[in-house]
Amino acid sequence: MQTVADVTPSFSGSTSSAPELRAGAVVGHGDFEAIRRRMMLEFCKWDSQIGDTATLAPFPLLIRRGAWERLAKLAESATAELLAAEGELLARPELHQDLGLPRAIRRALRGGCPPSPAAVRVMRFDFHPATDGWRVSEVNSDVPGGFTESSSFTALMSEHFAASTAGCPVAAWADAIARAGQPAALLYAPGILEDMQIMAYLSDRLAERGVRALLAKPQQLRFSDGRAYLASANYPGPIGVIVRFFQAEWLFRTGRRRNWQPLFVGGRTPVANPATTILTESKRFALVMDRLRTPMTTWRTLLPETRDPRDAPWKSGDGWIVKTALCNTGDTVCMRDQVKPRTWRQIRREIFFFPRAWVAQRRFDASPLDSPAGCVYPCIGVYTVDGKAAGIYGRFSTKPLIDYSAVDVAVLVEDER
Repeated sequence: MQTVADVTPSFSGSTSSAPELRAGAVVGHGDFEAIRRRMMLEFCKWDSQIGDTATLAPFPLLIRRGAWERLAKLAESATAELLAAEGELLARPELHQDLGLPRAIRRALRGGCPPSPAAVRVMRFDFHPATDGWRVSEVNSDVPGGFTESSSFTALMSEHFAASTAGCPVAAWADAIARAGQPAALLYAPGILEDMQIMAYLSDRLAERGVRALLAKPQQLRFSDGRAYLASANYPGPIGVIVRFFQAEWLFRTGRRRNWQPLFVGGRTPVANPATTILTESKRFALVMDRLRTPMTTWRTLLPETRDPRDAPWKSGDGWIVKTALCNTGDTVCMRDQVKPRTWRQIRREIFFFPRAWVAQRRFDASPLDSPAGCVYPCIGVYTVDGKAAGIYGRFSTKPLIDYSAVDVAVLVEDER
């Protein structure tokens, strides 16, 4: 494993006068419209325009190769730590309540069954340039998104610049799934456009590899002796691999435990990702690290100070943020100076009555970046697929908070010279 000293994060680029991250030029209107049409028609990016707002940036962010290599090593080192910690946490059910897990899931994990086999493990670490170097706000170890934008959109944008992509996350993901078996059941939440378009995009990539992919709801999944099969009209039969693009904390609401527990433990059909990822996806994971035998050297270095909200001064001042333990897409991340007073009062009440469902995190000073869209705050999401760095999902916002309203941006790697 890489030591932290080997991969010390830096944003200033002190070894050179060139910045480690900068905005590129705007692609010509006609060329960018061609890219946007291809994203919609060929690569399932159906929400490239929402109302009058474009969700794809017409310019890239350019990261220096040395910076990308450091972030990649940090992500790989942190992945190894988190996988080891997850294995330990499976045997430590006394810590699960402190993680803020739903009661039904805690019961499912308490039986001592072995973890269900993993077809592939995918994580995404969200790095932010800050005044004291690169910082990680969180890891998406459950069902990270952004594959369409980080793969096809980034590749199309790279054709207009003298820079390369950091990799193709969807190719690494699809290759691993194809090796696990077929047919593949792609579980998604009906009615959520982002989830549906990612599964449709993956289905096309699997078809290119000769894998039959079946879009399905979790309610259509059944298990017999740990083996999965679908109970659906278009395919009532056995499944070779399960791809879960459905939040782990939602699964217990889909029906009887015997139909969802094997996605966590006791199953025999490979799952990508197994739902035991909820153990490290929880934003309260940092609160139990001191009680683990697993060393978390890299993760401690990257993650801001994290506390139980009952032990942090988040109510006064703007030095802390609060968010739910199982926050998705930044939907519950709250900065006091970024929300309305009424919303802040509601959050205070929620935390008062349900403190174990929340976490407080010390706020770091995010560094803004000048761009053709004005002053923006970038987020560099680094994927790891089976422990290896696989690419970048870029986003930016006009405020320090990166949430569902952030704009997707291609991140390209440029040589040091």
